[in-house]
Amino acid sequence: MTKPYTLYGSYASYYTAKTRTYLRKKGIPFVERLPSDPVFREKVRPASGTARIPQLTTPEGEVVQDSVEIQDLLETRFPDPPAIPSTPRQRTFVHLMELLASEGLVKLAWLHRWIFEEENYYFVKMDFGRSFKPQGTDEELMKYGNIIADKMTTNGMLPEATDALKTEIDKQYLGLLACMESHLQHHPYFLGGHPSAADYAIMGALHAHLGRDPAGLHLMQRNAARVFRWVEHMIVPEVQSPEFADRAIAYLGNDEVPETALAVLRYIGDLFGQDFVLGALAFNQAVEKLNPAKGFVFNTEQDQPALPPEQVTYKGKEHNVHAQLHHIWLLQRAQRFFASLDEAQKSGVVEMLGDNIVAELVALPMAAKIERVNNRLQVG
Repeated sequence: MTKPYTLYGSYASYYTAKTRTYLRKKGIPFVERLPSDPVFREKVRPASGTARIPQLTTPEGEVVQDSVEIQDLLETRFPDPPAIPSTPRQRTFVHLMELLASEGLVKLAWLHRWIFEEENYYFVKMDFGRSFKPQGTDEELMKYGNIIADKMTTNGMLPEATDALKTEIDKQYLGLLACMESHLQHHPYFLGGHPSAADYAIMGALHAHLGRDPAGLHLMQRNAARVFRWVEHMIVPEVQSPEFADRAIAYLGNDEVPETALAVLRYIGDLFGQDFVLGALAFNQAVEKLNPAKGFVFNTEQDQPALPPEQVTYKGKEHNVHAQLHHIWLLQRAQRFFASLDEAQKSGVVEMLGDNIVAELVALPMAAKIERVNNRLQVG
Protein backbone atom coordinates (compact mmCIF):
# COMPACT_ATOMS: atom_id res chain seq x y z
CA MET A 1 0.00 0.00 0.00
CA THR A 2 1.31 3.45 -0.91
CA LYS A 3 2.15 5.58 2.10
CA PRO A 4 -0.42 8.38 2.50
CA TYR A 5 0.19 12.10 2.73
CA THR A 6 0.06 13.55 6.25
CA LEU A 7 -1.75 16.80 6.96
CA TYR A 8 -0.74 18.64 10.11
CA GLY A 9 -3.44 21.04 11.25
CA SER A 10 -6.50 21.48 13.44
CA TYR A 11 -10.23 21.92 13.04
CA ALA A 12 -10.09 25.41 14.52
CA SER A 13 -7.52 26.44 11.89
CA TYR A 14 -8.71 28.69 9.07
CA TYR A 15 -6.19 27.54 6.48
CA THR A 16 -6.30 23.88 7.46
CA ALA A 17 -10.00 23.89 6.56
CA LYS A 18 -9.13 24.83 2.96
CA THR A 19 -6.56 22.07 2.61
CA ARG A 20 -8.56 19.34 4.34
CA THR A 21 -11.53 19.95 2.04
CA TYR A 22 -9.28 19.95 -1.02
CA LEU A 23 -7.69 16.62 -0.05
CA ARG A 24 -11.08 15.00 0.55
CA LYS A 25 -12.78 16.23 -2.59
CA LYS A 26 -9.79 15.25 -4.74
CA GLY A 27 -9.74 11.76 -3.25
CA ILE A 28 -6.10 12.09 -2.18
CA PRO A 29 -5.07 9.48 0.42
CA PHE A 30 -4.07 11.27 3.61
CA VAL A 31 -4.09 11.09 7.37
CA GLU A 32 -4.41 14.09 9.66
CA ARG A 33 -2.30 14.79 12.71
CA LEU A 34 -2.37 17.58 15.26
CA PRO A 35 0.36 20.20 15.73
CA SER A 36 1.04 18.59 19.12
CA ASP A 37 2.24 15.42 17.36
CA PRO A 38 5.93 14.82 18.26
CA VAL A 39 6.77 14.28 14.58
CA PHE A 40 5.51 17.76 13.77
CA ARG A 41 7.56 19.36 16.53
CA GLU A 42 10.73 17.35 15.99
CA LYS A 43 10.86 16.90 12.20
CA VAL A 44 8.24 18.84 10.23
CA ARG A 45 8.66 22.27 11.83
CA PRO A 46 12.46 22.23 11.58
CA ALA A 47 12.23 21.16 7.92
CA SER A 48 9.83 23.95 6.94
CA GLY A 49 11.26 26.61 9.22
CA THR A 50 7.83 27.63 10.50
CA ALA A 51 5.18 26.50 12.99
CA ARG A 52 2.37 27.80 10.78
CA ILE A 53 -0.32 25.27 9.84
CA PRO A 54 -1.32 23.54 7.68
CA GLN A 55 1.76 21.62 6.66
CA LEU A 56 1.83 18.51 4.52
CA THR A 57 4.37 15.72 4.32
CA THR A 58 4.46 13.67 1.13
CA PRO A 59 5.10 9.92 0.85
CA GLU A 60 8.58 10.84 -0.40
CA GLY A 61 9.32 12.83 2.78
CA GLU A 62 8.88 16.36 1.39
CA VAL A 63 7.45 19.03 3.69
CA VAL A 64 5.15 21.64 2.14
CA GLN A 65 3.76 24.62 4.03
CA ASP A 66 1.00 27.04 2.90
CA SER A 67 -2.42 25.99 1.65
CA VAL A 68 -1.83 27.36 -1.88
CA GLU A 69 1.58 25.72 -2.25
CA ILE A 70 0.14 22.42 -1.03
CA GLN A 71 -2.61 22.64 -3.63
CA ASP A 72 -0.21 23.59 -6.42
CA LEU A 73 2.03 20.59 -5.71
CA LEU A 74 -0.85 18.15 -5.50
CA GLU A 75 -2.46 19.43 -8.70
CA THR A 76 0.61 18.15 -10.58
CA ARG A 77 0.07 14.69 -9.08
CA PHE A 78 -3.73 14.52 -8.95
CA PRO A 79 -4.94 16.63 -11.89
CA ASP A 80 -8.54 15.35 -12.11
CA PRO A 81 -10.85 17.00 -11.46
CA PRO A 82 -8.78 20.17 -11.77
CA ALA A 83 -8.94 22.78 -9.00
CA ILE A 84 -7.74 25.50 -11.39
CA PRO A 85 -9.69 25.98 -14.65
CA SER A 86 -7.79 26.66 -17.85
CA THR A 87 -10.12 29.16 -19.54
CA PRO A 88 -9.61 32.95 -19.21
CA ARG A 89 -12.67 34.11 -17.30
CA GLN A 90 -13.00 31.09 -15.02
CA ARG A 91 -9.32 30.99 -14.11
CA THR A 92 -9.18 34.73 -13.42
CA PHE A 93 -12.22 34.36 -11.18
CA VAL A 94 -10.56 31.52 -9.27
CA HIS A 95 -7.28 33.36 -8.74
CA LEU A 96 -9.12 36.45 -7.49
CA MET A 97 -11.13 34.28 -5.10
CA GLU A 98 -7.87 32.74 -3.86
CA LEU A 99 -6.98 36.24 -2.74
CA LEU A 100 -10.29 37.81 -1.74
CA ALA A 101 -12.25 34.84 -0.37
CA SER A 102 -9.29 33.52 1.57
CA GLU A 103 -7.20 36.54 2.57
CA GLY A 104 -10.06 39.07 2.54
CA LEU A 105 -12.56 37.11 4.58
CA VAL A 106 -10.00 36.16 7.22
CA LYS A 107 -10.56 39.61 8.72
CA LEU A 108 -14.33 39.10 9.01
CA ALA A 109 -13.94 35.53 10.28
CA TRP A 110 -11.30 36.47 12.84
CA LEU A 111 -13.34 39.37 14.21
CA HIS A 112 -16.51 37.28 14.36
CA ARG A 113 -14.68 34.62 16.35
CA TRP A 114 -13.19 36.93 18.97
CA ILE A 115 -15.75 39.75 19.26
CA PHE A 116 -18.60 37.43 20.31
CA GLU A 117 -16.98 36.38 23.58
CA GLU A 118 -20.05 35.05 25.38
CA GLU A 119 -21.10 32.83 22.47
CA ASN A 120 -17.72 31.63 21.20
CA TYR A 121 -15.00 31.62 23.82
CA TYR A 122 -15.78 28.36 25.62
CA PHE A 123 -16.07 26.35 22.41
CA VAL A 124 -13.10 27.95 20.66
CA LYS A 125 -10.75 27.68 23.62
CA MET A 126 -11.68 24.07 24.30
CA ASP A 127 -11.20 23.32 20.60
CA PHE A 128 -7.74 24.90 20.65
CA GLY A 129 -6.90 22.99 23.82
CA ARG A 130 -7.79 19.66 22.23
CA SER A 131 -5.31 20.37 19.44
CA PHE A 132 -2.47 20.41 21.95
CA LYS A 133 -3.63 17.96 24.62
CA PRO A 134 -6.33 15.82 23.00
CA GLN A 135 -7.12 13.65 26.01
CA GLY A 136 -6.67 16.43 28.57
CA THR A 137 -9.11 17.35 31.30
CA ASP A 138 -11.42 20.33 30.85
CA GLU A 139 -9.07 22.37 33.00
CA GLU A 140 -6.05 21.40 30.88
CA LEU A 141 -7.86 22.15 27.63
CA MET A 142 -8.92 25.55 28.87
CA LYS A 143 -5.36 26.27 30.04
CA TYR A 144 -3.95 25.62 26.56
CA GLY A 145 -6.91 27.33 24.92
CA ASN A 146 -6.32 30.48 26.93
CA ILE A 147 -2.63 30.53 25.97
CA ILE A 148 -3.47 30.30 22.26
CA ALA A 149 -6.35 32.77 22.48
CA ASP A 150 -4.13 35.29 24.28
CA LYS A 151 -1.52 35.05 21.52
CA MET A 152 -4.18 35.73 18.90
CA THR A 153 -5.86 38.68 20.58
CA THR A 154 -3.01 40.61 22.23
CA ASN A 155 -0.82 43.45 20.97
CA GLY A 156 -3.81 45.70 20.38
CA MET A 157 -5.16 43.59 17.54
CA LEU A 158 -8.63 43.07 18.98
CA PRO A 159 -10.85 46.18 18.95
CA GLU A 160 -13.36 46.90 21.67
CA ALA A 161 -16.38 44.62 21.33
CA THR A 162 -19.00 47.37 21.10
CA ASP A 163 -22.61 46.75 20.09
CA ALA A 164 -21.99 48.84 16.98
CA LEU A 165 -19.05 46.67 15.93
CA LYS A 166 -21.01 43.46 16.54
CA THR A 167 -23.88 44.81 14.45
CA GLU A 168 -21.51 45.78 11.63
CA ILE A 169 -19.68 42.46 11.38
CA ASP A 170 -22.98 40.57 11.55
CA LYS A 171 -24.24 42.79 8.71
CA GLN A 172 -21.15 41.97 6.63
CA TYR A 173 -21.55 38.26 7.32
CA LEU A 174 -25.27 38.26 6.50
CA GLY A 175 -24.52 40.04 3.22
CA LEU A 176 -22.05 37.32 2.30
CA LEU A 177 -24.55 34.61 3.21
CA ALA A 178 -27.24 36.27 1.07
CA CYS A 179 -24.92 36.29 -1.96
CA MET A 180 -24.01 32.65 -1.40
CA GLU A 181 -27.68 31.66 -0.97
CA SER A 182 -28.55 33.19 -4.34
CA HIS A 183 -25.78 31.28 -6.05
CA LEU A 184 -26.38 27.92 -4.35
CA GLN A 185 -30.02 27.90 -5.35
CA HIS A 186 -28.89 27.11 -8.89
CA HIS A 187 -25.32 25.75 -8.71
CA PRO A 188 -23.57 23.14 -6.55
CA TYR A 189 -20.22 24.98 -6.65
CA PHE A 190 -18.97 28.33 -7.89
CA LEU A 191 -18.21 27.18 -11.43
CA GLY A 192 -20.48 24.21 -11.99
CA GLY A 193 -20.43 20.53 -11.12
CA HIS A 194 -17.19 20.17 -9.16
CA PRO A 195 -15.22 22.38 -6.76
CA SER A 196 -12.47 24.76 -7.80
CA ALA A 197 -9.84 26.55 -5.75
CA ALA A 198 -12.48 29.28 -5.31
CA ASP A 199 -14.66 26.88 -3.31
CA TYR A 200 -11.72 25.70 -1.24
CA ALA A 201 -10.60 29.29 -0.60
CA ILE A 202 -13.85 30.33 1.05
CA MET A 203 -13.95 27.27 3.31
CA GLY A 204 -11.48 28.82 5.74
CA ALA A 205 -14.10 31.40 6.64
CA LEU A 206 -17.26 29.36 6.18
CA HIS A 207 -16.13 26.22 7.96
CA ALA A 208 -13.26 26.77 10.37
CA HIS A 209 -14.72 29.95 11.84
CA LEU A 210 -18.17 31.08 10.73
CA GLY A 211 -19.55 27.56 10.22
CA ARG A 212 -18.27 26.05 13.48
CA ASP A 213 -17.96 28.83 16.04
CA PRO A 214 -21.36 29.06 17.77
CA ALA A 215 -22.13 32.70 16.92
CA GLY A 216 -21.36 32.31 13.21
CA LEU A 217 -22.91 28.85 12.94
CA HIS A 218 -26.22 29.92 14.48
CA LEU A 219 -26.43 32.93 12.19
CA MET A 220 -25.81 30.67 9.18
CA GLN A 221 -28.40 28.13 10.27
CA ARG A 222 -31.03 30.80 10.93
CA ASN A 223 -30.47 32.71 7.70
CA ALA A 224 -28.74 30.57 5.08
CA ALA A 225 -29.88 26.94 5.02
CA ARG A 226 -28.36 26.38 1.55
CA VAL A 227 -24.97 27.65 2.69
CA PHE A 228 -25.07 25.41 5.75
CA ARG A 229 -25.84 22.41 3.57
CA TRP A 230 -23.08 23.41 1.14
CA VAL A 231 -20.51 23.60 3.93
CA GLU A 232 -21.75 20.27 5.24
CA HIS A 233 -21.26 18.73 1.79
CA MET A 234 -17.87 20.37 1.24
CA ILE A 235 -16.32 18.49 4.17
CA VAL A 236 -17.18 15.02 2.83
CA PRO A 237 -15.36 13.22 -0.01
CA GLU A 238 -18.33 12.89 -2.39
CA VAL A 239 -18.20 15.42 -5.20
CA GLN A 240 -21.76 15.19 -6.47
CA SER A 241 -24.41 16.16 -3.93
CA PRO A 242 -27.88 14.58 -4.02
CA GLU A 243 -29.44 18.02 -4.49
CA PHE A 244 -27.64 18.31 -7.85
CA ALA A 245 -27.58 14.68 -8.95
CA ASP A 246 -28.36 15.68 -12.55
CA ARG A 247 -25.27 17.89 -12.91
CA ALA A 248 -22.20 16.72 -14.76
CA ILE A 249 -19.03 16.66 -12.67
CA ALA A 250 -17.39 19.32 -14.80
CA TYR A 251 -16.92 23.06 -15.03
CA LEU A 252 -19.58 25.04 -16.86
CA GLY A 253 -19.06 25.23 -20.61
CA ASN A 254 -18.16 28.27 -22.70
CA ASP A 255 -15.94 29.68 -19.95
CA GLU A 256 -19.08 30.72 -18.04
CA VAL A 257 -18.83 32.34 -14.64
CA PRO A 258 -22.36 32.70 -13.26
CA GLU A 259 -23.43 36.20 -12.36
CA THR A 260 -24.30 34.92 -8.89
CA ALA A 261 -20.69 33.74 -8.41
CA LEU A 262 -19.42 37.12 -9.56
CA ALA A 263 -21.75 38.76 -7.05
CA VAL A 264 -19.93 36.92 -4.26
CA LEU A 265 -16.54 38.05 -5.61
CA ARG A 266 -17.68 41.66 -5.95
CA TYR A 267 -19.24 41.69 -2.50
CA ILE A 268 -16.00 40.57 -0.87
CA GLY A 269 -14.11 43.01 -3.08
CA ASP A 270 -16.30 45.89 -1.94
CA LEU A 271 -15.58 45.00 1.69
CA PHE A 272 -11.87 44.25 1.53
CA GLY A 273 -10.51 44.96 -1.95
CA GLN A 274 -9.12 48.38 -1.03
CA ASP A 275 -6.82 46.75 1.53
CA PHE A 276 -5.10 44.82 -1.26
CA VAL A 277 -4.88 47.84 -3.55
CA LEU A 278 -3.26 49.85 -0.75
CA GLY A 279 -0.91 46.97 -0.01
CA ALA A 280 0.17 46.83 -3.65
CA LEU A 281 0.83 50.59 -3.73
CA ALA A 282 2.84 50.37 -0.51
CA PHE A 283 4.77 47.41 -1.93
CA ASN A 284 5.69 49.38 -5.04
CA GLN A 285 6.96 52.32 -3.01
CA ALA A 286 8.97 50.07 -0.68
CA VAL A 287 10.56 48.15 -3.55
CA GLU A 288 11.57 51.36 -5.32
CA LYS A 289 13.42 52.46 -2.17
CA LEU A 290 14.94 49.05 -1.50
CA ASN A 291 15.86 48.27 -5.12
CA PRO A 292 16.38 44.56 -4.34
CA ALA A 293 18.27 42.21 -6.65
CA LYS A 294 16.78 39.01 -8.02
CA GLY A 295 16.76 36.34 -5.32
CA PHE A 296 16.62 38.85 -2.46
CA VAL A 297 14.79 37.24 0.48
CA PHE A 298 12.63 39.79 2.26
CA ASN A 299 12.86 38.12 5.67
CA THR A 300 14.78 34.92 6.37
CA GLU A 301 12.99 34.38 9.70
CA GLN A 302 9.34 34.84 8.66
CA ASP A 303 7.37 33.06 5.95
CA GLN A 304 4.75 35.84 5.67
CA PRO A 305 6.53 39.11 6.50
CA ALA A 306 5.20 42.65 6.22
CA LEU A 307 7.29 45.51 4.87
CA PRO A 308 7.86 48.71 6.88
CA PRO A 309 4.95 51.19 6.64
CA GLU A 310 4.56 53.43 3.61
CA GLN A 311 2.46 56.56 3.25
CA VAL A 312 0.40 56.02 0.10
CA THR A 313 -2.17 58.18 -1.64
CA TYR A 314 -5.30 56.54 -3.04
CA LYS A 315 -8.28 58.43 -4.42
CA GLY A 316 -7.11 61.64 -2.78
CA LYS A 317 -6.66 60.16 0.71
CA GLU A 318 -3.49 59.33 2.63
CA HIS A 319 -3.01 55.89 4.14
CA ASN A 320 -0.26 54.42 6.32
CA VAL A 321 0.17 50.86 5.04
CA HIS A 322 2.32 47.82 5.74
CA ALA A 323 2.52 45.72 2.56
CA GLN A 324 1.76 42.08 3.39
CA LEU A 325 4.02 40.09 1.08
CA HIS A 326 1.91 36.95 1.13
CA HIS A 327 -1.00 39.01 -0.22
CA ILE A 328 1.24 40.43 -2.95
CA TRP A 329 2.33 36.92 -3.93
CA LEU A 330 -1.29 35.78 -4.24
CA LEU A 331 -2.37 38.91 -6.11
CA GLN A 332 0.42 38.39 -8.62
CA ARG A 333 -0.91 34.92 -9.45
CA ALA A 334 -4.03 36.58 -10.84
CA GLN A 335 -2.06 39.36 -12.49
CA ARG A 336 0.42 37.05 -14.24
CA PHE A 337 -2.38 34.95 -15.67
CA PHE A 338 -4.28 38.03 -16.83
CA ALA A 339 -1.11 39.41 -18.44
CA SER A 340 -0.64 36.14 -20.35
CA LEU A 341 -3.97 36.51 -22.17
CA ASP A 342 -4.36 37.93 -25.64
CA GLU A 343 -6.24 41.21 -26.10
CA ALA A 344 -9.57 39.60 -26.92
CA GLN A 345 -9.37 37.38 -23.85
CA LYS A 346 -8.41 40.33 -21.66
CA SER A 347 -11.40 42.27 -22.95
CA GLY A 348 -13.66 39.37 -22.01
CA VAL A 349 -12.25 39.26 -18.49
CA VAL A 350 -12.54 43.04 -18.04
CA GLU A 351 -16.13 42.93 -19.25
CA MET A 352 -16.88 40.10 -16.81
CA LEU A 353 -15.37 41.90 -13.81
CA GLY A 354 -17.07 45.23 -14.51
CA ASP A 355 -16.10 48.67 -13.29
CA ASN A 356 -15.09 48.02 -9.68
CA ILE A 357 -12.14 47.47 -7.41
CA VAL A 358 -11.84 43.79 -8.38
CA ALA A 359 -11.04 44.81 -11.96
CA GLU A 360 -8.54 47.33 -10.61
CA LEU A 361 -6.65 44.58 -8.80
CA VAL A 362 -5.71 42.58 -11.89
CA ALA A 363 -4.41 45.65 -13.72
CA LEU A 364 -2.27 47.22 -10.97
CA PRO A 365 1.36 47.59 -12.07
CA MET A 366 3.83 45.89 -9.74
CA ALA A 367 7.42 46.96 -9.08
CA ALA A 368 8.84 43.45 -8.65
CA LYS A 369 7.82 39.83 -8.99
CA ILE A 370 7.46 37.83 -5.78
CA GLU A 371 8.27 34.12 -5.64
CA ARG A 372 7.94 31.66 -2.79
CA VAL A 373 11.08 29.51 -2.41
CA ASN A 374 11.71 27.21 0.56
CA ASN A 375 8.81 28.79 2.43
CA ARG A 376 10.25 32.29 2.12
CA LEU A 377 9.21 35.16 -0.12
CA GLN A 378 11.85 36.57 -2.42
CA VAL A 379 12.29 38.70 -5.53
CA GLY A 380 11.80 36.71 -8.71
